This record gives sequence, C-alpha cells and structure tokens, in this order.
Amino acid sequence: MAERVAGPEIERLIQLLARLPGLGPRSARRAALHLIRKREELLGPLADAMQVAQQRVRTCSSCGNVDTIDPCTICADPRRDPTTIVVVETVADLWALERSGAVRSRYHVLGGTLSPLDGVGPDDLNIGMLVERVANGGVSEVILAVNATVDGQTTAHYITDVLSHTNVKLTRLAHGVPVGGELDYLDEGTLSAAIRQRTSF
Repeated sequence: MAERVAGPEIERLIQLLARLPGLGPRSARRAALHLIRKREELLGPLADAMQVAQQRVRTCSSCGNVDTIDPCTICADPRRDPTTIVVVETVADLWALERSGAVRSRYHVLGGTLSPLDGVGPDDLNIGMLVERVANGGVSEVILAVNATVDGQTTAHYITDVLSHTNVKLTRLAHGVPVGGELDYLDEGTLSAAIRQRTSF
C-alpha cells in the first residue's frame, strides 16, 4: 500500500477533486498541485466562489434549472417564448442547448430519466411539475429534448402518454446524421434513424 506523501488536508482536497466527473486520482493530484502552486490566483478565489455558490445556488421552482435567483434567469426573461417548453434530462443538457443559441423558449429539467432497473420511477423525476405547467395554460408546444438512449426514449414515451389528453403539440429532436458526420463512421442505429426520418431536399 502506498504511503501518504502529504498531510490530511491536501489528501482530502485530492479525494474531493477525484469525485468530480472526468477526474480520476491522478488528474485530481495534478489539479490539487496546480491549485496549491497558484494559491493566491486560484485556490483562494476558488474557495470563495465555492462558498458563495454553496450559500446562494438554488433550484428554480418553475423549471428545475440551477441559479442564484428563483425563478431562474431564463424563466424571468420576458424575451423568452412562454408558449414553448423544451424538456431536458439535466441542467447540463439545458446549458448545452443554451450554448447552441438554437432556442429562445422556456425549459423544464426532469432531473434524470425513467429507469426501472435503477429504481427510478415517475415520482422520482420532475414530471408532475411539467404536467402542472402545461395544465395552467399558455403552452402550445412541448419539445422533448431527451437523449436518444433507451431510458431517454422510455421517458419521452411516458411524457407523451401523460400529456396526450392536452391540446399541446408534442415534438422531439431530430435523430440521425450529425452535421459534419461521415456515414462510414456512424453506427447502424443512427443510420437507421436517419433513413426513417428523412426529409425533402
């Protein structure tokens, strides 16, 4: 068993960094050393920012986004189209769509997907609030922007069933050949979806 080469405070910093996605033990050690070397520029300001975030970040009571205000910046923006709701699995998905600049609507974060094998049912997700938002009126379209995984599609079908009694138009993201993609490098499922959902040219 390897001996510790630093005090418990530094070891704890490494262990906590290793819990972050994309960082294993070696990457966490490198990140910790970099932070320690740049104590004045990085470590202090990062610690302050994390303290502020820990105190002020909250979940939007309307859509499930994270922000320091409730309702969140997106929900409070009057320039957003309130008649369209884009349903996403996670806040990371919401941020990805925002980076694309493709939509100027409101969002709804489910907080995951239905997964019977993992014990995740409808009550574990933010589906009830979505139904309530649609029932309150003013929504004409719900775009299901969930991942093209088995759990994502199961979740999309469930939401479609739940909202089937409403007059809301239900749409989903297109599946198929990505922009810049080469057919030779695509998997069979993607190619099949692209052929089935072909459009006029």
